[in-house]
Amino acid sequence: MNSKTKILSLQKTIMILVLMIILPFLSFAGVIEVGPGKTYSSPQSAAQVAIPGDTILIFPSIYTGSNLITNIHGNEGQYIYFLGVNPELVVFNGGSQGLHFSDVSYIHIEGLSFTGHTGNGVNIDDGGSFDTPTRHINVVNCHFYDMGAQGNNDFLKMSGIDDFLVSGCTFENGANGGSGIDMVGCHQGEITRCTFKSMGSNCIQAKGGTQFIDIFKNRFEDGGQRALNLGGSTGLQFFRPLDAQFEAADINVYANIFYRGWTPIAYVGSIRVHVVNNTIINPENWVMRILQETVDVTRFLPCGDNSFVNNIVYFSNSLATYVNIGPNTDAASFEFKNNLWYNHQTPTNSSPNLPTLESNRITGLDPLFVDISSGDLTLSENSPAIDKGFLSNFTMDYNGKSVPQGMTNDIGAIEYGDVSSLNFFAKKSNGIVFPNPCSTFLFIESESKHHQQLSLFDASGVNVTNNVKVTSIGKNVTKINMEQLRAGIYHLMTPSFYKKIVKI
Repeated sequence: MNSKTKILSLQKTIMILVLMIILPFLSFAGVIEVGPGKTYSSPQSAAQVAIPGDTILIFPSIYTGSNLITNIHGNEGQYIYFLGVNPELVVFNGGSQGLHFSDVSYIHIEGLSFTGHTGNGVNIDDGGSFDTPTRHINVVNCHFYDMGAQGNNDFLKMSGIDDFLVSGCTFENGANGGSGIDMVGCHQGEITRCTFKSMGSNCIQAKGGTQFIDIFKNRFEDGGQRALNLGGSTGLQFFRPLDAQFEAADINVYANIFYRGWTPIAYVGSIRVHVVNNTIINPENWVMRILQETVDVTRFLPCGDNSFVNNIVYFSNSLATYVNIGPNTDAASFEFKNNLWYNHQTPTNSSPNLPTLESNRITGLDPLFVDISSGDLTLSENSPAIDKGFLSNFTMDYNGKSVPQGMTNDIGAIEYGDVSSLNFFAKKSNGIVFPNPCSTFLFIESESKHHQQLSLFDASGVNVTNNVKVTSIGKNVTKINMEQLRAGIYHLMTPSFYKKIVKI
């Protein structure tokens, strides 16, 4: 058996094993339609009849008022989907909030827009039962814009949420005193591939005992007073767990791009926060802040044991100071190394004043972006940032490029050159299927050619691949003609990823 045959055999085995796992859960999945002229007029009413595996399919309309959805639960392999037919036409507008989920689990929210709310756009919480958090929540490809109030109002408010994903969302024009995403006592989460523009207080806030969060491959433009508020100030009764000794801990911030904002990074009562391989362009006041706003030396650890590594900081003379350090912190415990600092107005004035010595810093050298005026922050071939990074545990750059273990990272968010194809786990997250729902044609875009080796199953597990026409229309794009299939739920599988499809 040659190597190609072995690989194909292995891929087939993987698909069979995955099928054996998921097919027992697919039989009873159904589509519940919401919208004008449909059986249900609101997601709230549809949720009352949803069972694990169902898709609540929301048709174009402007939905007003708050939709409170409580105590509904999918299960592993059978999420309950809240899926918009078109994210720009399925709009939740006005009222105190668009959707409020409380005490739920295994919920997937995708393809919806939220605007004009006077409380929060989407509120997800644990119902106040701190010992039983809301778990397994996905918020994907949603659009949040133009908050309808200017106080402490958040586009996406999450309290007591564990095991979550926020991916591919856009947040624009937030409240002056609010956040794009506000987390209180949240754990084991990922925020990735999101865009934040014109925020008020901050883009992302993680406080109240929030722990084990990865923030990566995001873009922040005019992120407000603190683009990332890694910590904060929380009332003691709201901490999850109640005895947490920190506002935030064990947060990884990597492969992000920051434009402007008062400060991109604020460490506030946080510990073990690692800011690695980011590109920061023209911060307006400080590069970072080190603060302690929740002070009780008998309980809370001082802000410390954090790091700032492998980052490009491209700034101007308007910067007030590099680091703003507040009282009751442990700034001396911070680690700085392998960062590139460049004052593009006065290159000779590029050396930062930091609370501790920095090893292997680069100062006064232009990082040589390909075209910063057009937003192309790729490194040119003679950039001083190439091969100058400290080897980190983070192996994915802003563009999704994999950086193999054992290779020295470049400095900044974007790795130079063609270092490798994406690994298996990266492929799982980078396969794009659109439009979903679909009516006639479905497209798959992936950096892997594996998407051309696909199988399609209906809701009862019957293989219907032979009933569709599959056409390759480019190196990385495949088109599927679905018009011969009846409306319903389908399950698309390749050796690289799995995706639930809705045909309307």
